[in-house]
Amino acid sequence: MIFYENFIGYFCKNNMNFMIIKNILTVLVILLLVVSCTDYNKVNDVILKGHVFGTTYKIVYLDSGHNYQKSIDSLFYLMNKSLSTYIPTSDISRINNGDSTIVVDDLFLEVFHKSKMIYKETNGYFDPTVGHLVNAWGFGPNSEKKNLTMTEVKEQMQFVGLNKVDIVNRKVKKDHLNIYLDFNAIAKGFGIDVIARFLSSKKIANYLVEIGGEIRTQGTKENNVPWVIKLVDPLNKEDFKGYKNLNLSDKSMATSGNYRKFRVTSDGQKFVHTINPKTGNAKESNLLSASVIASLDCADVDAYATAFMAMGLKKVKSFLLAHKNIDAILLFVDENGDLKEYNTFIKR
Repeated sequence: MIFYENFIGYFCKNNMNFMIIKNILTVLVILLLVVSCTDYNKVNDVILKGHVFGTTYKIVYLDSGHNYQKSIDSLFYLMNKSLSTYIPTSDISRINNGDSTIVVDDLFLEVFHKSKMIYKETNGYFDPTVGHLVNAWGFGPNSEKKNLTMTEVKEQMQFVGLNKVDIVNRKVKKDHLNIYLDFNAIAKGFGIDVIARFLSSKKIANYLVEIGGEIRTQGTKENNVPWVIKLVDPLNKEDFKGYKNLNLSDKSMATSGNYRKFRVTSDGQKFVHTINPKTGNAKESNLLSASVIASLDCADVDAYATAFMAMGLKKVKSFLLAHKNIDAILLFVDENGDLKEYNTFIKR
């Protein structure tokens, strides 16, 4: 205190010196505040990568110095335990094997009810009960490598139809024991939603979650830069430049395409991974890919993308006209073999 009084007294005798020191001290205080605030508010990007659901994932989030890898791994574990047809002990595998005592969890319930909604909305073109046909054509976990005759397809069709399945008191009830549930056409998108909700619960406002090419974003990247993704060129999927760039901030996007997963028979015939639930057939069409974009859950757009590939170009155009909240980029080949685009997504 004595030092302080002497210090002030000395400089008060020399007003000019006092003002100089005062200004210097003020500048130092401001600099300290700026440095402290900068360190405190610094944005920390977290990037997590790995494998899940038979594919890869990438999660990017800002505004947090926390690494939530363990929590995210736990969520992936719970989803696989409930919904993976590739795990023999999962709930869905046990249900498909005839166990009627399984009490399904909230994850299963949500996926089932979403599937029911989109099954009705697409007039049955999205149908998770095509599992036996998927396996028979060689695209499921059982990988049965055989071609189906029309008689065999007809026999399998009696087990197709989500209207033949219901949940009562958290237990799955099926009209036919042989009905096989397969939520893989919606599971990646749903997994993204589960992770996105977790990040939001941690007050993270800016993130991108991608699993196997399906994406959901919120907010922006650092410095308010929008999330921009590359759409794959279906005629040249090894081209890392992509078909085009899309501004995907605050959107979900899923792509289904018959160029991604197909099987070629000994006589050269190509069978695509999308099964038409109306006919039971797996045939190639001129619609190469359907990318669905909307401010909806990624599970929804994932299911729509699958349905669109089964519906075909003409029906999809009609569907989009009646559902203005959904956008799509449809890539197809015309009669001359040229790549064409039908695009309702304006934001680029």
